Amino acid sequence: MHSYRRPQKRHLRLTQELGAHFLVRACVDRLAGDGGHTIATSVKGLHYIDVRDDKGEMTKAALEIKFKRIAVLPPIGTQNRYPALDLTVIHASERGAPKGRKPIEWKLITDLPVRGRSDAIEKINWYAMRRKTEMFHKILKSGCRAEDSKLRTAERLANLMAVFCILSWRVLWLTMLNRTAPDASPKMALTDTEIALLDELISGARHRRCRPGTLAFYLTKLARLGGYLARAADPPPGNVVIWRGLSRLTDIELGAEIGAAGNVGN
Repeated sequence: MHSYRRPQKRHLRLTQELGAHFLVRACVDRLAGDGGHTIATSVKGLHYIDVRDDKGEMTKAALEIKFKRIAVLPPIGTQNRYPALDLTVIHASERGAPKGRKPIEWKLITDLPVRGRSDAIEKINWYAMRRKTEMFHKILKSGCRAEDSKLRTAERLANLMAVFCILSWRVLWLTMLNRTAPDASPKMALTDTEIALLDELISGARHRRCRPGTLAFYLTKLARLGGYLARAADPPPGNVVIWRGLSRLTDIELGAEIGAAGNVGN
């Protein structure tokens, strides 16, 4: 999901040619209809979503919802080359001034049908997932360093990316699971060997929010392997420290397995 910028006009047209659909965020108001007004519409209702502030705490945000099916004009300089598109504009703006973060202000454009408030909320919920999608690709790029691959055939590259996607998913899943189900059993996400190694490597989670023996307790240990300090005021572990901790734990586990197998090469 991207900002609606001039070079992406061709992308919107291409999706229609391919029989696909799009949901994008507009960075500015666009001229609509006869060119005398912009895409702003009247409020159609409220929708509440969960938002994490700068300290990692979850809060509720009340969004005023506006939506309307209109003809969206291209930028003035390109109107002689591109026709108007019949699209739905969804505007979600947060009511009030939240503490610890900027207010939400989303202007979404889609060619999908929006017949009522429930359809508009569905599209807003889709867009609200963009953060997780962005973090998944960040792990894939920065953690797995997928772009550094030197493989020269499509088949080998596809196989490597399949493995990287699984690794990226696990890191993201562990990070999110730690926040949504902290009191779950650690066996939900970690093997018995990983749990035993974490007990040997890290004496305690050293975080007042973690109950011993819970999933959050062991994921905090894992994050500490990746450099997480686990101070009382620290937010929950992020993807970076989870990735580093999991990478280090994997190396240690491999070393333990080699050591248990006896001398190598003799």
